[in-house]
Amino acid sequence: MKNLSIKGHLRTALGKKESKRLRAGEMVPAVLYGTAEPVHFTIAASELRPLAYTPDVYLVNIDIDGTAYQAIMQDIQWHAVEEQILHVDFLKVDDNKPVKVELPIKLIGVAKGTKVGGKLKTNLRKLKVKGLAKNLPDTIDINITKLGVGQSIKVADLKIENIEFLDAKSNVVVAVTITRAARSAGASAPVQGDESEEGEE
Repeated sequence: MKNLSIKGHLRTALGKKESKRLRAGEMVPAVLYGTAEPVHFTIAASELRPLAYTPDVYLVNIDIDGTAYQAIMQDIQWHAVEEQILHVDFLKVDDNKPVKVELPIKLIGVAKGTKVGGKLKTNLRKLKVKGLAKNLPDTIDINITKLGVGQSIKVADLKIENIEFLDAKSNVVVAVTITRAARSAGASAPVQGDESEEGEE
């Protein structure tokens, strides 16, 4: 996983009024879970931008008043109208304890079915996975070069060592659908699950 370092400061006061005051000063209330007691702290809004505006998942090195933690972002709350981060939850990472995250999907290659008129349809952009932080890849890479017209790749077809996929195995990740152009070219083919490509590390 990619790494990112941020600095935070322990909160000396809690409550809605205090949180509102912090946000007015471009600071974001945050909580770190997974420790003996939840750690309440604040982060400058500017430091959160790399986490908030990307589909990537980071292993975050958080320095809270000199105490270092490794964590992943679990949840981020946005203002209903304004583009403002209201609150962030982090989960402390344990080297020996699996974590659950959503990783972005990256398609590799060009599906052969699209070359004869088929249309590539991506149903999922992210996949829920479980594994040790040290084993989690930046993206779930899926090779689609052998994907023909009428064929699909499902969650059940994906295999990555030391990673467990949590989405329903029957969920279709990506498929090449039949179009009029494909029909006229006589390129339609029955779905063959055994030809689906597996994810690559």
